Amino acid sequence: MFKNIAVYPWASKLLELISRVNLAFFKPGWLLLLLMLLSACDGRPWNNPYPRGEDDLNIMYSSFSERPKHLDPAQSYSAMEYQFIGQIYEPPLQYHYLKRPYSLIPLTAEEVPRPRFYDAAGNQIADDGAIEVAFSVYDIHIKPGIKYQPHPAFAKDKQGNFLYHNLGRDKIDSLFTLADFTQSGTRELVAEDYVYQIKRLAHPRLFSPILGVMSEYIVGLAEYSKTLEKANRSLSGDGTTRYLDLNRYPLKGAEVIDRYTYRITVKGKYPQLVYWLAMPFFSPVPVEADIFYSQPGMAEKNLTFDWYPVGTGPYQLTVNDPNRKMELVRNPNFHGETYPSEGGDGDASLGLLKDAGKALPFIDRVVYSLEKENIPLWNKFLQGYYDTSGISSDSFDQAISIGSRGDIALTEDMKEKGIRLQTAVNASIYYMGFNMMDPVTGGYGERQRKLRQAISIALDYEEYISIFANGRGIAAQGAIPPGIFGYIPGQAGINTYVYNWINGRAVRKSIAEARKLLAEAGYENGVDQKTGKPLVLHFDVTAGGPDDKARMDWYRKQFQKLDIQLLVRNTDYNRFRDKMRNGNAQIFMWGWNADYPDPENFFFLLYGPNGKVKYFGENAANYDSAEFNQLFEKMKNMENSEQRLLIIEEMNEIARRDSPWIWGFHPKSFSLYHSWYYNAKRNLMANNTLKYKRIDPELRKERRAQWNQPVLWPLAILALFLLAVIVPAVMTYIRREHQAPKIRRAISP
Repeated sequence: MFKNIAVYPWASKLLELISRVNLAFFKPGWLLLLLMLLSACDGRPWNNPYPRGEDDLNIMYSSFSERPKHLDPAQSYSAMEYQFIGQIYEPPLQYHYLKRPYSLIPLTAEEVPRPRFYDAAGNQIADDGAIEVAFSVYDIHIKPGIKYQPHPAFAKDKQGNFLYHNLGRDKIDSLFTLADFTQSGTRELVAEDYVYQIKRLAHPRLFSPILGVMSEYIVGLAEYSKTLEKANRSLSGDGTTRYLDLNRYPLKGAEVIDRYTYRITVKGKYPQLVYWLAMPFFSPVPVEADIFYSQPGMAEKNLTFDWYPVGTGPYQLTVNDPNRKMELVRNPNFHGETYPSEGGDGDASLGLLKDAGKALPFIDRVVYSLEKENIPLWNKFLQGYYDTSGISSDSFDQAISIGSRGDIALTEDMKEKGIRLQTAVNASIYYMGFNMMDPVTGGYGERQRKLRQAISIALDYEEYISIFANGRGIAAQGAIPPGIFGYIPGQAGINTYVYNWINGRAVRKSIAEARKLLAEAGYENGVDQKTGKPLVLHFDVTAGGPDDKARMDWYRKQFQKLDIQLLVRNTDYNRFRDKMRNGNAQIFMWGWNADYPDPENFFFLLYGPNGKVKYFGENAANYDSAEFNQLFEKMKNMENSEQRLLIIEEMNEIARRDSPWIWGFHPKSFSLYHSWYYNAKRNLMANNTLKYKRIDPELRKERRAQWNQPVLWPLAILALFLLAVIVPAVMTYIRREHQAPKIRRAISP
């Protein structure tokens, strides 16, 4: 029981004696406190949540707040899931870690592919606009020699037969995790693996979220989806577990050319395809793993792609316990890569090029612990038990100080710990939308436009950012966030329907101007001049907590500036989605994170044929301007150029005038890093940045010990109290032990 303190003989002797004393009041908890006090000389912080042997190891510690639902690259479309699969799977392209603006570079591909263009007759043509492009062809050449992580799906016997492809129910019933398989193997990455994954986007059991989008572009994919549905129904059994051999069904738009080359053919021009080639959706999947996981009984044991990904990346997932922790470890078969030797402006002075040319990855193992609450996560970060952290509203004032001019800095406590701060405006937008199909807030006449413009002025998003986001954001002037082509800073980029440019900055127009617009719309003082009734608008939300109530009160206050009554209709998420699909919401909140750094990925949210009600698309406002649509169709597939920028400016003007959105704000992320955490630079597009990070375990160990010194005096007082109670009891026990034989002898016959 006391072997851990054997180095303190006096303590061990005392506790051994105490353990023999049968005192009813001496509870185990008291012993535990005494043990903690007596073991203080161990030198390791008492509150360290990790195993003793990990202190000196090259391990990064992070957290996650929600269980990953999908780790299958065909299904996953979540940033939380991408923090895992982005380190495991390797699409052909990636974003340069340091350069800005964001630029694509090869990952497993030899180079970034450039398309060849063909007319409807199949003749190759130049991209000069003289002849309409019917097809674009991309040939992707894969680097040879890349191998998959060790995995039982590749394991073979001496005769070359797969060991685990025909296990049977009885054998599978005795298996519980991937570690239960004693053999593993690997093989070389080939072009066929990429084609196989593209086919999986149409798999009838996977429900890939990008099937609809890709079916519009990849030749034959829509028809291929129907082919697979029919093939799946023809399988014996219920068609839900049997292996569907995709190799039996060719896909015209995704073909293998040779061992290391595959071809993607898209309809027309679609330059955004190369951005998709940097996303997990286009990562390779080996057919052996699909066969392995498709065996009946595997899914019941969570032996699936969703639990155990199979990739060629720098890391592999070895522990998937979503109720406790997830672990990534270095892939022993990783093909190798080096840290960038060039970066953006200022990167060298920030130390971001010190590791230039060194082999990746730097970290051996990453432990992600489940943290559902912000406060415990924050405290563990301050104690040094997490290497990085965001900043919740609860801890913002503890971490950040804001000067009189609005300048942001770390507090002195953070600086003393050597903690570093990075901020970045996210490539995303939160906005309030009007349902353009609604008879009051929708429509394209001057009356409806001026109503929406008046409300846009009244909603003070600068105040919202200050109150509810701790200043972490910038008011949006349009759909495109900073860092994306088409965003124009300064006076040239402001929304002149909502802002004036005064003294070198955008200033929101006055409430008086908003009231004037409201009167011109026929709602003077918030009363409909046609009916004489007060104007009541409905705001559909999915709010729940106390913070949400404060937000709703704030929104009501903003509308009240115009004497408009705002009725908040709170509902659950599923009911809210039904309202949006059916066009029953009048005003709503929505947001969008960039899939890739292109204005098309934001403007398509306002493209008419992408309307949510009519076309089940992502245009939640159901905005449908023929003028805007025509410009979007012209702009969406253009290369970035002055001509494209002029079209974007024209689209911005139309959208701002029509005001289908109150443009809201672009959130700003604040990230904190400890002094032992290196090469931290926010990359809002890349999913695979873990390989660039480096840890100094020795410095971390030193700081942990420094920051987690035990406060001993309360325990010392408690120990004295315990001794005052224990010593008399021990002495009494000893006296009784010595007296007992004499008493027995005295009464013997």
